[in-house]
Amino acid sequence: MSASLKPINQQVMIITGASSGIGLATANLAAERGAKLVLIARSPGALKSLVAQIASSGGEAIHVVADVADREKMRAAAREAIDHFGRVDTWINNAGVSIYSRMDEVSEADSRRLFDTNFWGMVNGSLAALPHLKKHGGALINVGSEVSEAIVPLQGMYSASKHAVKGFTDALRVEIEDFDMAPVSITLIQPSAVNTPFPQHARNYMSREPKLPQPLINPEQVAEAILRAATEGGRDVKVGAMAVINTAISKLMPSLGDKLSAKRGSSQQEDIPPLHPQGTLYEPGESGCAHGQVSL
Repeated sequence: MSASLKPINQQVMIITGASSGIGLATANLAAERGAKLVLIARSPGALKSLVAQIASSGGEAIHVVADVADREKMRAAAREAIDHFGRVDTWINNAGVSIYSRMDEVSEADSRRLFDTNFWGMVNGSLAALPHLKKHGGALINVGSEVSEAIVPLQGMYSASKHAVKGFTDALRVEIEDFDMAPVSITLIQPSAVNTPFPQHARNYMSREPKLPQPLINPEQVAEAILRAATEGGRDVKVGAMAVINTAISKLMPSLGDKLSAKRGSSQQEDIPPLHPQGTLYEPGESGCAHGQVSL
């Protein structure tokens, strides 16, 4: 059974990691187009401001302060959405964080914490969403990355977590869409580097401030792809030309891909000392910004 997906202005949408970056850009765009929103993040201040902003523009949104690593909190968020809006039409697992470090220097605790957010947070959200989506149909959208297939040095643990996101999403899609024939569309979004506060939020082991390798795309471009998946479905959706190029090279010419990836190492460091090396790996951020420090 194929999923019957509603127009955005008829949807109740849950977004994790909604307080900044891609999640914030998606929330703003979805609200502008009439979706009812349940916004999840660890940052109460940023969430309250966002909900107030959406309400002042005539939209409807509630917020849930929760860590996606807590499965019961994700189930509770789903129940809150049902209690408030009566259903869930689209669930977007977007929350994520990175670590800038050589693989042999990052601590086990930090690595596990990253996986708790990037991988287990996505698993927790998916498992919380599916019982509701399977009842009435809808979309489950997991935000991966071009490094769900390619890799980037100095963010090796992030790359590994996004490979895991793809593996889980692909297996889940077969089980839900092909085994169960459930009316649920399961999509993996794979952006290239996006101009968000991602580097500033990362845990940083390097001696210099981190940055993303050029070229960057804007978070609104990713938000558009997410909302398209919410209404049209899709499987693996690459966003940005470099996502298409890097994943193709990784698949077709992996040795060349390794050499090209190696050249991206130095392009991930600014010429200044680290500003906030702890990032938001353990503590929430309250920047409330969709865009990073780069003006496109």
